[in-house]
Amino acid sequence: MVTLDRLVNVLGSYGVRLRFCPIPRTRELGSVVIHETADGGAVTGDVLLAVGARSVDEALRWAVAARAAVVLLRDGDDDTVFKGMVEGVAVMTVDVSVSWSELSAVVYGLVLEGRETESGRGPTDLFALADSLAETTGGAVTIEDPLSRVLAYSMMQQNADAARVATIMERQAPERLREFFESRGVSAHLATSDEPLFVGPDVEHGVTGRMVVAVRSGRELMGSLWVACRKPLVEPERSAMADGARTVALHLLRSRASADLERQVETELVLRLLDGSPDAAASASRLGLPHGRMRVIAVQASVGSDRDAGLLLAFERATTGFGWSRPGRSALAGNTVYTLLPGEEAMAARRWVGGLRAALPDRFSVLAGISKAAETTDLPAARLEADECLALHEIRPSNAPPAYDESWDEILLQRLRTAARSGRTPDRGPVDELRRHDAAHSTDYVSTLRAWLEALGDPAAAASRLGVHENTVRYRLRKMGEITDLQLSDARKRLAMMIELAAIDTD
Repeated sequence: MVTLDRLVNVLGSYGVRLRFCPIPRTRELGSVVIHETADGGAVTGDVLLAVGARSVDEALRWAVAARAAVVLLRDGDDDTVFKGMVEGVAVMTVDVSVSWSELSAVVYGLVLEGRETESGRGPTDLFALADSLAETTGGAVTIEDPLSRVLAYSMMQQNADAARVATIMERQAPERLREFFESRGVSAHLATSDEPLFVGPDVEHGVTGRMVVAVRSGRELMGSLWVACRKPLVEPERSAMADGARTVALHLLRSRASADLERQVETELVLRLLDGSPDAAASASRLGLPHGRMRVIAVQASVGSDRDAGLLLAFERATTGFGWSRPGRSALAGNTVYTLLPGEEAMAARRWVGGLRAALPDRFSVLAGISKAAETTDLPAARLEADECLALHEIRPSNAPPAYDESWDEILLQRLRTAARSGRTPDRGPVDELRRHDAAHSTDYVSTLRAWLEALGDPAAAASRLGVHENTVRYRLRKMGEITDLQLSDARKRLAMMIELAAIDTD
């Protein structure tokens, strides 16, 4: 099931346009049909693919007969044919370059699998499957992913215990419980076997007993299926559990395929905006982004030295949920996840980053940079701002993610430091000569010069910064004048020295 709005946004990149819409775009669509008759009556469904329709009128007659809310038909050159339609059917036109075979696969995937996709509604049928398995096996069921995060659970509470409650409430098995199952050999068993394993009761961890079996597709471990029970399951419950794990794997495969399709469409549109597409307004509309300014957020995530696993999981989390309920739209490019977040407040962007961080396991580290709020046409420049803020956060990861409009000065100084590190600063100028003198004679002339310049030439203020008497500052300035030609009365030279000092400052 998918909303009309979502269908329009996704199909927009496939050459499909919404030409007439007398119904709300929030209308939910749950079935797809092609025009045909069965037992003397037309086959009915929410979305009709008008394959072979020779005119708009014929396609609309088919749609009315099928009680469809939306009809897709071949595009025509005459816009007047869409005027005066009263059938209450939304009309979407398909570009002649798009084959029906390709388009039907996309539409079926969106509408029929939409309720099972992570980027759509979430695995609602997985909950129904958990309920069915609970009835078959006689115990409360939990379905988890490879990171022990809860994907679905049954309403039946038979043999439920404190450990199951904690797992569902936290949406992931608590770390202490994971360590317990690890010590009982669960992880090793799931990695190598498709047979159910019984884990006996443990009062300390609140476990009354569990049967667990791997959910696997080929050689890939996609998750695990858990049944609460006080003793090992016997036939036919044991076989039902093993069969249920294979059914769960099929659900997860369909979910992944549909989610990957939507993520691909979303990524292409987001990158088109960040690269400066001439049809920026159309791309933003297809993404369902509201009119107005937005911020670009650049994110990198890692687990120790492994950047790939962290990045992929961060992208998955950033694109999980209803398309229209997620505030932002994201893309994965290189080693960075970029998100377009509507709104002008930097704090809202930081909250979004905080939410993403909370959705990742504790061992993950997250770095982020936030651009200044920008119009759609300025997003390429905003992307560069986000990249520079991300680099700044990498230098000071303990700080909050920097926003460009708040940290532009620090970014400018960082550019100067980068230039300085590449050897592009004078090595025979006054500042460098004072630096060499400090190193050779243990003096503090460079820090004194910096304090005096920051104090705008006020010896008392400079002395306060340094924690010395102002006469000490005057004495040092005289001695510096003997070592090198400072020319402190020249405004341009003072400015140049301030820039060089900022460039070599690594604090």
